[in-house]
Amino acid sequence: MSTTNWDIDVVHSGIHFAIRHMVVSKVRGSFTKFAGTIRLDEEEMARSNIDVIVDVGSIDTQVSGRDAHLRSPDFFDTETFPEMRFRSKRIEKLDEARMRVVGDLMIRGVTRETALDVEYGGRVRDPWGSERLGFLARTSIDRRDFGLVWNQALDAGAIVLGDRVDIEIDIEAVRAARLRAAA
Repeated sequence: MSTTNWDIDVVHSGIHFAIRHMVVSKVRGSFTKFAGTIRLDEEEMARSNIDVIVDVGSIDTQVSGRDAHLRSPDFFDTETFPEMRFRSKRIEKLDEARMRVVGDLMIRGVTRETALDVEYGGRVRDPWGSERLGFLARTSIDRRDFGLVWNQALDAGAIVLGDRVDIEIDIEAVRAARLRAAA
């Protein structure tokens, strides 16, 4: 069997998002603390799986007051729901460089099936002898599906926040060290 385990290198990876603000622009942010593993079966991609946990309190929009509001019960309620999680259920290879990863995304205690469009970035050996893989994943979700419903009306019927959140995930994964059998 050709299954290998890969750890997400959080120093060289990122989870980013964008949402409409007051209809006219987008606010962008990221999560700075997360961890994940990829169990990759190169012979049969459908047997592969991905598991990622995100520390929601690590949200960073570069505005501390906004970040505090996003951590509050109005949004993520990080005291009650400190983590987000994505667990793949199936992986569909579309061609040599693209795949669709379908899994359960859990935000604020609500789980919804979500599909990620994934581009394979390639495989390389780093200067220290480790193998690395790269991926770029994109999806959009409706924040209301996860209980993120806070909003405020503006003049002329506009609202402060859009409902669609665009997500982009840059992943660099390093092949996990093989466990040595006890002698």
